[in-house]
Amino acid sequence: MGRSGLIVRVPEAEPLVRAWRDRLDPSARTGVPAHVTVLFPFLEASRIDDDVCAEIGEVLGRHRSFEARFERCGRFPGVLYLAPEPDTGFRQLTEAIVEHWPEHPPFGGQFDDPVPHLTVAQSQDEAQVEQAETDLLTGLPVVAQVSSVDLLVHDGTRWRWRASFPMRSRSGAV
Repeated sequence: MGRSGLIVRVPEAEPLVRAWRDRLDPSARTGVPAHVTVLFPFLEASRIDDDVCAEIGEVLGRHRSFEARFERCGRFPGVLYLAPEPDTGFRQLTEAIVEHWPEHPPFGGQFDDPVPHLTVAQSQDEAQVEQAETDLLTGLPVVAQVSSVDLLVHDGTRWRWRASFPMRSRSGAV
């Protein structure tokens, strides 16, 4: 309870990944949409006020919207994901937030180089993961326009949307 995270929703991927995520990704069952994580864990929810939201908006508003293509699957141990290409835009968003809040490294500092990804399955059942990957490959590519970052907060049971922070349009306007 009280945890928060910053994510980029990828609604364009939902038709392809929803059924697999519902079955094989526990976060989907707690209200998390198809997404690429910008920063998790972030601040405790009790610390997020209007001033913090304004700071988040300022940091993210410096970045231009971009297109991400998901053309392939990738794997971590026990995890199947869609890989965004290029992943530079996601990395830049994460770096900007971490630069502003250095006490909150991505994934608690567990990984030296956090890889942007859209998790589809977290399962030890290799047969299910293989089946999911085969199915996903038939529906790729997914093309997404990244133009905002969402703040989600965990209420103890589910993840809830708290705020959205727009990025600059490609033409330069917010």
